[in-house]
Amino acid sequence: MVVKLSEDHRRKMIWAEISYFSKWWNDIDEQKREMVKRLVGAGQLELVTGGWVMADEANSHYFALLDQLIEGHQWIQKHLGVKPSSGWAVDPFGHSPSMTYLLKGAGLSNMVIQRVHYAIKKHFARQQTLEFLWRQNWDSSPSSDITCHMMPFYSYDVPHTCGPNPAVCCQFDFHRLPGGRVFCPWRIPPQPITEQNIQERALLLLDQYRQKSRLFRSPVLLVSLGDDFRYVESSEWDAQFNNYQKLFDYFDQHPELHIKARFGTLSDYFQALHRRLNAAGTTLPTLRGDFFTYADRDDHYWSGYFTSRPFYKRLDRTLEATLRATEILFSLTLAEMRRFRGDSHPVAGFPSHEHFKRLTAGRRNLALFQHHDAVTGTARDPVVVDYGTRLFHSILNLRQVLQSSAHWLLLQDKSQYHHDQSAPFLHMDDVIPAQDALPQKMSLVLSDEPRSLIIFNPTEQLQTSVISIVVDSPDARVVDAETGRPTAVQISAVWAEPTRASTEAFQLSFVAELPPLSLVVYHVTKAPAGSTHRARYTFHRRGNQPTVHTKHFQVSQPQGPETDAPLSLSNRHVQIWSSSETGLLQRLRLQSSLARQVQVQFLWYGTRTGVNQDKSGAYLFLPEEEGAQPYSSSEAPLVRVSRGPIFSDITSCFRHFTHTVRLYHLDGHAGRSLEISNMVDVRSEVNRELVMRLVTDVANGNRFYSDLNGFQMQQRRTLAKLPLQANFYPMSSSSFLQDSTSRLSLLSAQSQAVASLRPGELEVVLDRRLQQDDNRGLGQGVTDNKLTGSLFHLLLEDRSGVAQEVGGASVENLSLLAHLTSLSLCHPPVTMVAPSDSRLPKLRPFHPLRSSLPCDIHLLNLRTLEDAQEAESPSQEVALLLHRKGFDCSSAPEPLPPCTWSAHEEVNLDDLFSPLQFRSVRQSGLTLLREDDEPESARQQQLPHITRLRPMEINAYRVEID
Repeated sequence: MVVKLSEDHRRKMIWAEISYFSKWWNDIDEQKREMVKRLVGAGQLELVTGGWVMADEANSHYFALLDQLIEGHQWIQKHLGVKPSSGWAVDPFGHSPSMTYLLKGAGLSNMVIQRVHYAIKKHFARQQTLEFLWRQNWDSSPSSDITCHMMPFYSYDVPHTCGPNPAVCCQFDFHRLPGGRVFCPWRIPPQPITEQNIQERALLLLDQYRQKSRLFRSPVLLVSLGDDFRYVESSEWDAQFNNYQKLFDYFDQHPELHIKARFGTLSDYFQALHRRLNAAGTTLPTLRGDFFTYADRDDHYWSGYFTSRPFYKRLDRTLEATLRATEILFSLTLAEMRRFRGDSHPVAGFPSHEHFKRLTAGRRNLALFQHHDAVTGTARDPVVVDYGTRLFHSILNLRQVLQSSAHWLLLQDKSQYHHDQSAPFLHMDDVIPAQDALPQKMSLVLSDEPRSLIIFNPTEQLQTSVISIVVDSPDARVVDAETGRPTAVQISAVWAEPTRASTEAFQLSFVAELPPLSLVVYHVTKAPAGSTHRARYTFHRRGNQPTVHTKHFQVSQPQGPETDAPLSLSNRHVQIWSSSETGLLQRLRLQSSLARQVQVQFLWYGTRTGVNQDKSGAYLFLPEEEGAQPYSSSEAPLVRVSRGPIFSDITSCFRHFTHTVRLYHLDGHAGRSLEISNMVDVRSEVNRELVMRLVTDVANGNRFYSDLNGFQMQQRRTLAKLPLQANFYPMSSSSFLQDSTSRLSLLSAQSQAVASLRPGELEVVLDRRLQQDDNRGLGQGVTDNKLTGSLFHLLLEDRSGVAQEVGGASVENLSLLAHLTSLSLCHPPVTMVAPSDSRLPKLRPFHPLRSSLPCDIHLLNLRTLEDAQEAESPSQEVALLLHRKGFDCSSAPEPLPPCTWSAHEEVNLDDLFSPLQFRSVRQSGLTLLREDDEPESARQQQLPHITRLRPMEINAYRVEID
């Protein structure tokens, strides 16, 4: 590339993914790097989007989308000193406006997309709206607009970019000249351009250009010249550049053809486009919404990848939560150390340099996994293992940073701090044995000497949380180490098998009050025999009652009429009824007396069985005609009901999954939702997909709402005229059904496909096992299934009032309660254990904030930035990322959460984070590039630091914490 671009200043090239670019950069010498900088400066080489990867836009969460964008932009700024202005996303399978929001916030003004449903492309082409201003749903002003160019044809390869006829366009992909490895499937090969054929060739190409240009409002035409795995050898560069340059020269020499053609970058194109549009007084149309679900031909909807490889979609979010928690605690630790020392250095012995490297690797591994063939579940098996190994190692490495930071913060006498990599002071309460295994709780040995438990609350809200650990005794006592107050506890069985309780291990659960961003210490000791509340169990199985093995727990089996009575659990807020036969939920009633039928069902989808019929694969969902079939098993499920003072639950053990619905006995808002968890294993199946469906009497008609990247909600309409698979949409963290009096929200800790196929129904796909490739380039089926967990909260709320309308479409948000529930679901408390040693140094809790942030303000991140002078080292500057969530006002939160909210757009950062103090606060772009910082004059040295933060918006600040 460097050689070929340097040969002729008219040659141009764009590059998108920084992960690969940085690997290449690390391997080239200083002389070559200077040449690259020269090419970038001259506008011959342009870095487009500038993210770490070209990210998936369906399954990725907005934290990770922004993480990969920051990582890429910071790298470009450091090594090349430029910032991207145009986005290039030609391969993600459908597009989300959350991504465009982040791109606009990162300073981009133009973007190109490609994979959009072919019927939408056709419609847009007819209307000449393939170029439009993409605006956010909630925005009534043009402030969020970004210019978007949608490619009009089937693919981004050369046969589909010069014009409407691929057989003709393929003849102008000179990498496919006869004698090479690649050829034209339309059987007409390209010809080298000679003086003899140039007129005929030029006119043939020009005809395609003219036909394509009729689909747009301006005479400026974008024709991309590239494909997967291209420009790898010198001869290929020569074939493309030399033959095209002859054609361009011919056009120049024949002004009567009325065409000017040249090589260009995206910036070149958009500058020319805006120049022409402005000169002609043409305005582009404005568009709101998203581009899911994608179909590239026939009824081939790409809704399978919303669920494929669900084990790794879950692991992705585990890493995300671990990374965010670690970023925040590490930043607070460095600030505390500076305050403690009274200068700008971390404490001696604290490995801040090594920790920062681990953080960077964690950011980059999470960023890498947002690639459109990674979190999507569309990579080959060995690549999936590689991704999994990276995610796994980063979780382990970030845990070291978290433990080490917490260790220093907790010590009352800081001089006792000693870092020992091989024997850390704190341990997690669980271990993850391998990249493809679920975490397992470590058993804690109890005695009369107190064991210290350290709980970190990574959220900006005061949380009342149920903490569960595994201990070796059926009797235990937990006290708050600071006040000495005992806390309510419950001992439950650890079930080695569905009917056999372990006699060595017991689950200890207690209620912890966790201030925002705090580290709280609890002491656990062994208690006198029989002194601790134990869960009571009832077992049901239709037909043959099970034999239950347990030594320490009271077990009963239903007698007489109660065998058929519905199972019921309740707390202060909610009562539920479940089937005694299956244990599955049937009905839900609130304290307010709002009651709804909510039946949980499990079903199988198969795939098409016809001889020449296409079948489901990693990308596509192609179910058989009759749709889903109810899950049935030859033997009745085992149903286990547990009742206790802290929580009660109903577990149903089926052959392919274990399903638990749990109610927490908490007075506050944390007791308002039901926790639903599944453990799924479909490894025995052939071409089947397992779904969990909620059948309710919510009168939502054909409308439901699902989230886009956890950032915003999008209205969906289920349409009978579309095939079943077209009515599935991505859900990364929430979806809901509503009618005039109620709303039922399903919140999730992982991404999956969601649909509402009939009024009152909401279903999520849990796992899919497919034996064949679906011909989209993967070359294999999806058969590497694992034992996979999925976690949800179900929230029923009263509602009154109607949605706000923007531009004729209703814009809905989650309720405040749903936002808070989702926050604690996606960012659970982190439990650590101190060694059992009476010579322990004295620990004291760490409470950095005086109070919770407002309910609607989310601390997206507190990310230590790299030192500009010393590579791979932490600076004193921290990126403070705040997201003000839009929330629905038709449901008043009941009970009221401990946080407050206000209608004011002005926010006082000093009040918000008191008693933390900011030496300086400077608003910047979302990727924290220096050139996006507010000017020095606007930098707020004086107090207080007041900023404007509107609902739905994310703001980024470069701050120094005093």
